Amino acid sequence: MDILQDLEKRGLVNQITDEEGLSNHLDKNQVTLYCGFDPTGDSLHIGHLLPVLILKRFQQAGHRPIALVGGGTGMIGDPSGRSTERQLNSAEVVLGFSEKLKGQLAKILNFDEGENAAVARNNHEWLSEMTIIDFLRDTGKHFGINYMLAKDSVESRIESGISFTEFSYMILQSLDFQKLNEKENCTLQIGGSDQWGNITAGLELIRRSAAGEKEVEAYGLTMPLITKADGSKFGKTAGGAIWLDRDKTSPYEFYQFWINSDDRDVVRFLKYFTFLSHEEIAELEKEVQTQPEKRVAQKRLAEEMTKLVHDEEALIQAEKISAALFSGDIKALTGTEIEQGFKDVPAFQSEIKEPALVELLVEAGISSSKRQAREDIKNGAVYINGDRNQELTYTITEEDRIEDRFTIIRRGKKKYFLIRFV
Repeated sequence: MDILQDLEKRGLVNQITDEEGLSNHLDKNQVTLYCGFDPTGDSLHIGHLLPVLILKRFQQAGHRPIALVGGGTGMIGDPSGRSTERQLNSAEVVLGFSEKLKGQLAKILNFDEGENAAVARNNHEWLSEMTIIDFLRDTGKHFGINYMLAKDSVESRIESGISFTEFSYMILQSLDFQKLNEKENCTLQIGGSDQWGNITAGLELIRRSAAGEKEVEAYGLTMPLITKADGSKFGKTAGGAIWLDRDKTSPYEFYQFWINSDDRDVVRFLKYFTFLSHEEIAELEKEVQTQPEKRVAQKRLAEEMTKLVHDEEALIQAEKISAALFSGDIKALTGTEIEQGFKDVPAFQSEIKEPALVELLVEAGISSSKRQAREDIKNGAVYINGDRNQELTYTITEEDRIEDRFTIIRRGKKKYFLIRFV
């Protein structure tokens, strides 16, 4: 099975500019391809994962990927898929974002030595050197206004309004493809379905600027927009986006996102995001159909994605936290694991190292009054680090403080509270 057949079987192909031509091109050549990532923030999120992983799939098939960080276009803003203008960042901020994105891309793609080692490029290199006269004479002349107005990314913004800055984004991205075609013999651009207009504009620029000097062979491929079965946006949770940066989204939170995948989504996500064989995914699909309560497919998805984006150690830690929370064995966790696993639960900071339990329940807002606190304790509704405590005169001691910093109190079945000692 060749790379295009594999992508199509996984449901990863939305549109191809010339499928037969691209198939022949891939069969006969080691193809250089690229995808662009604008540094609009200091981290990629899982919405960026699909194109990165498609670059990786092409690399594993022997082709050469370019990860293009948009240090130049990131200062302009892509109007695709947006109804409002992006906030413009300073050059210093964009440069800082660009460096962080390069580091994250290097964790997934193979940048080591080899004939198809991935390379990182930054379009600030050529865009920053252009004068406005160069831009208008050498590039702008190839773009008709009617042609640009017909593109979805522009047409959808006509009524609400679009600045000349964002209107020109299509030309800048087209210039990226042309420059990479000239400098790196890059003949394929990939991107999300919302990038179709920008990709085809790039192909048009390559052909027009060649002006018959050489036979141009270049292609575009887009992948589908990822949707969830319940209608919610992929990559978003109540806490916000799922980031690849572990300081923004901990490995445990990352693991939990995937393991909580809906039964209706999990097989599709296995095809999209993992490098498991089609045969193994088919077996996991049977598990979903026959034993959905075991969530075997979700566990495998979470394992594969956590190892891929983080590492084996992060996976082991995430599984340990999950197991401890499921069993209630909180004492088995380290302070770092406590911070990860209970990041989003209500927290209270205690300056008293050994508070009376009743007093602590009231001060932390766990129980509404001392009377209620005593009832909760007496009725067995209060747990300290996973152990039920029914002693009305109990005082928190050193043994109850994990690494002398944390105590986890649970009231009822699911209400957790993090007590921090200072």
